[in-house]
Amino acid sequence: MANLIQLSSDVIDGKVAADEAGPLNRINFQLSELSDDVAMVEAFSHSILFKTGEGLISFDTSGERGANRVVSEIRNWSTEPFHSLIYTHGHIDHVGGCGAFLQDAVDRGHPRPQIVGHENIKPRFDRYNYTNGYNLAINSRQFGLTPGPDDRFLAESAPEPEVTYQDKLDLSIGGLDIELNHAIGETDDHTWSWIPSHKAICAGDFLIWAFPNAGNPQKVQRFPAEWAAAMRAMAEKDAELFLPAHGLPIAGKERIRGVLNDVAEALEFLVKETVERMNEGVRLDDIIHEVKIDPSYLEKPFMQPTYDEPEFVIRNIWRLYGGWYDGNPANLKPAKDTDLAAEVAALAGGAAVLAERGLAVMEKNIRLACHLAEYAIQAEPDNKRAHEIRAEIYGYRRGLETSLMAKGIFGTAAADSMKVASDDS
Repeated sequence: MANLIQLSSDVIDGKVAADEAGPLNRINFQLSELSDDVAMVEAFSHSILFKTGEGLISFDTSGERGANRVVSEIRNWSTEPFHSLIYTHGHIDHVGGCGAFLQDAVDRGHPRPQIVGHENIKPRFDRYNYTNGYNLAINSRQFGLTPGPDDRFLAESAPEPEVTYQDKLDLSIGGLDIELNHAIGETDDHTWSWIPSHKAICAGDFLIWAFPNAGNPQKVQRFPAEWAAAMRAMAEKDAELFLPAHGLPIAGKERIRGVLNDVAEALEFLVKETVERMNEGVRLDDIIHEVKIDPSYLEKPFMQPTYDEPEFVIRNIWRLYGGWYDGNPANLKPAKDTDLAAEVAALAGGAAVLAERGLAVMEKNIRLACHLAEYAIQAEPDNKRAHEIRAEIYGYRRGLETSLMAKGIFGTAAADSMKVASDDS
């Protein structure tokens, strides 16, 4: 079993290159004891465990699919009752496995563990149930999951927290003091926790060993400036053990402070540069293509754009401070996409001409190529040649992208057109 602390230290300190260290965000359902009475099960998401005089505390319960394996691994480490399950936030990979923890208590004749989380988790659960179909569609694009007709995005076995708080909550469980702090960033229901006796922080998704998920084109509003402020607040704690819900744990006061401040700086830069241009009346389209973060940030092993990326964060900053109008008057009340596409195709000499032109410029200007391919199939939805080209263009673009979100959307577009192009009916 890997020494997670040593691995993260070597990668952050540059002793081992990230691409030589193997996966830094692992889902292997293995438990690692990180210090006395502290352990982590690497899953999606991790479960962080603390032993107390009154039983175990688990920060997050992982997702529904792997939760039984998580609980089984914990039970190889300790058979003490679960006293409390603390949700760092309400994303399904953090709360979906709660049913397995509760069932374990039933099976062992233990008292039901209390569930703790921020008060905004309940409204999140309500929204998930209200938008169940949309969220399943997002998961299909983002992770390649195929939902069944009766699937639920939020597991029915994931209960709401019984113990909630608004800004801050101090807990004392079995001799272990825990300070819960609310901060908004990726979500509006996020908790980061300070455990003074271990000089440890449980951070949830404030650090995921990838560029901050503060953009996410398919999800609700994120809060980059507030996210940066939370990182600064955590850095002030002088923690010696930092426990994220994804990726490797981090040890060492200076190392932890450096990581947190680097992430804060990157987000603060994007906010500052975007808002300054907004105040000058610059359009969103121009801002997206003008604001570029220093590449050295994206080269850091804990901030590579493998999940989200800066361009998406810029859009979220605009949405937060400026609404959905992008500065282009034609987009305020636009024509239907299909009407615009038909007109452009007519001017070009047909959908096939547009598609072929997209193919011709694909390697020089992939963004333009995608627009041309999209116009082509919107103008003539049954044109198989146009779909063949669209599939090729989006497949090519998928290979150029680094973030899971971009790869998922472009890959889905390619697959959809390939299906139409190969349909013999």
